[in-house]
Amino acid sequence: MTEGLDEPRPPRRLWPVWTVLGVLVLLLTCGLPAVLVVGVLRDGTHRAVLSRADPTADDPATRAGRQLADRIAAELDRQSAALLAGDRAGFLAVAEPAAHADLKRRFAALRALKVTTWRAEVTGLPTPTPDRAGEWRLLVRFQYCFVVAGCRPSPVLAGTRWRDAGGVPRLVAVEESKSAQTGTRPWEISELAVATGPRTIVATTPALRGKLPNLLAQAEAAAKVADRYAPTGAVPDRYRIFYAGRTEWESWYGGGRPKWTGGYAVTVGGGHQEVVLNADGLTPAGTDDLLRHELTHASSLPERGYPGADDWWLVEGLAEYAGADGEPVGRYSGLTEVRQLVRSGWNGKLDGIAPADDASAERVASSYGLGYLAVRHLVDRFGEQRVLAFFAAVVHEGRPMEQAAERTLGEPWPALHDECVAYIRALVT
Repeated sequence: MTEGLDEPRPPRRLWPVWTVLGVLVLLLTCGLPAVLVVGVLRDGTHRAVLSRADPTADDPATRAGRQLADRIAAELDRQSAALLAGDRAGFLAVAEPAAHADLKRRFAALRALKVTTWRAEVTGLPTPTPDRAGEWRLLVRFQYCFVVAGCRPSPVLAGTRWRDAGGVPRLVAVEESKSAQTGTRPWEISELAVATGPRTIVATTPALRGKLPNLLAQAEAAAKVADRYAPTGAVPDRYRIFYAGRTEWESWYGGGRPKWTGGYAVTVGGGHQEVVLNADGLTPAGTDDLLRHELTHASSLPERGYPGADDWWLVEGLAEYAGADGEPVGRYSGLTEVRQLVRSGWNGKLDGIAPADDASAERVASSYGLGYLAVRHLVDRFGEQRVLAFFAAVVHEGRPMEQAAERTLGEPWPALHDECVAYIRALVT
């Protein structure tokens, strides 16, 4: 999602398709070593550009920092190899005993997720940790793949703290990533139980382990639907799904979402999105709809994530269409809310219908319903493949609706927009 866009539940069923689109762009700039950052300049295009100290400078302090960074990198390489080999003792060997409890949990979670790629790349030079004599902080970019060997890895930037013990760096702690947009990954902070299938990987807490068999079956069924809605034909190598208990819902990926939120998808880089479901009150029927909806976001959206508010109706309409999975339009559960909105003075425009964070459940349900009905009409008129081509032109290529409609549907967008609106009004009035 774009920051501030969540998908709430509607009033008529507890966990609907109107759950969160949480497509977020991974930010890797959650902090840079102070020794490297000189200032922020502007280039000729007025973009902000970081000015950094020359890492090859020949002063003694820089040489010492570079040598320490190289030694830390060697220890991280050892640790990465141990993780991939399933060698817990080797994974812990680089760290102080005080860090072992956290590292044991991380090791177990990553192994349960079937980590196939794990690289740790030092970023810049170590900086002294304030108020901790003899301790250094170094940002590390971790890159990971799950289940599929050789995937494009997802990156996450985290602070690490080290003590230089007689020339041998010892890991003191790995900090939570806390990216400004994406937030902390589940495997950083939680014990995980995991199930994998041909198209999905589903993880939850040990307390909810019993839910995994049904969740995996539902996820696999949803993946077959979502795979059909990849506009470019490139489907995710695995859909990554995390089923959050009440505590985890408030901490995974930063938490803090409205209490009506049922789920969301997060762009984590490497072409991957990770889907989170809120276990609190989720029903089996609601889970099916929600999974089809969210996995369709994962299959249909571009790597950069959510395109913008003007295209909200199209992005959510396609996900709602996939969530409905071919049911007759008359059985769509949001028709009552759409009818209420239309009768109360809807302005007849598809852009600008995204609900506010504090919108009522009825208002949210009607917004998603409008998107669904508009996409449904376009599919009935032109077929799924041409609508997917329209979606790709707008959402992936960034073309204006007018240009995209002429190119893919062969008709002017203003007329098609009015046609969608007329279809909606006729259906609910």
